Amino acid sequence: MNIGLGEAMALGSAATWAFGVILARQLGSTLPPAALNLFKNGLVLAALTPLALLSTHGQLPTLTTMQLVLSLISGIMGIAIADTLYFRALNELGAGRMGVVGNLYSPLVLVLGFLFLDERLGPWQWLGFAFVAAGVLLVARPPKQWQTHPTHTLRGVVIGLVSIALMAVSIVMLKHVLEAQPLLWITLLRLAGAVTGLLLMAAWPRMRRHFHFVASAVPWPRLVVAALCGQGLSMVLWLGGYKYAPAAVAAILNESASVFLVILGALWLREPLGKRAVAGVALTFTGIACMLAARPL
Repeated sequence: MNIGLGEAMALGSAATWAFGVILARQLGSTLPPAALNLFKNGLVLAALTPLALLSTHGQLPTLTTMQLVLSLISGIMGIAIADTLYFRALNELGAGRMGVVGNLYSPLVLVLGFLFLDERLGPWQWLGFAFVAAGVLLVARPPKQWQTHPTHTLRGVVIGLVSIALMAVSIVMLKHVLEAQPLLWITLLRLAGAVTGLLLMAAWPRMRRHFHFVASAVPWPRLVVAALCGQGLSMVLWLGGYKYAPAAVAAILNESASVFLVILGALWLREPLGKRAVAGVALTFTGIACMLAARPL
């Protein structure tokens, strides 16, 4: 088994995202999704700017107009719009149903990678994909019944599907740009597009109510740590996975985030780990092993 930089970063992204979710668990009750999205990305943008400048010794990267446009559009589409829709669908459907809808992310990236990036998976990678998908599905779905009974299930599913599709398109369209340009700078540009899009949404009168919150009720230190780890570090590692590994492989390994969330919940929050979750964890890591075994030495 041989793990490359791209695969390591994809798995690291999944683990840090899960860690950030654990930290941010209480933030949803004090901040609406749109405001939380804006604050998290704004904090990461501020923190990442000096790091990006240091990484190139103060020199700006040389990007073509198309690379710049694609980076900004990817951020608007994949973060500002997709994340906001994702949180809306999560509120509509609950975590269980949205977890199942989210499983469509890696198949979409596989299809888009096949059509636009000429990527092909080998037999071991397809086997790994099957194991990971089955494991995540076991973890995401409650063992007996759905925990919520939404009034508008179809609307929630459609919103969720649109959000997942936008995420998949936004990363595939950026693949060649990532391969050609410095990682931190493309992350920075993508965040700039996202924050700009969110600020425009906040300025739109019909959207302003989605950004209202009570500042004194927000646990700001927790928000900062959750943003820098679960959003900042995770995003750099996430984009790094797509820079250094095939998009399809990175997408499949990203699916392990749900499993890392279950493991961290059991170890840190002492949440019960049932037979279904244990089976899901085992299947997912078996799939990861298959994906890594397919990598040439």
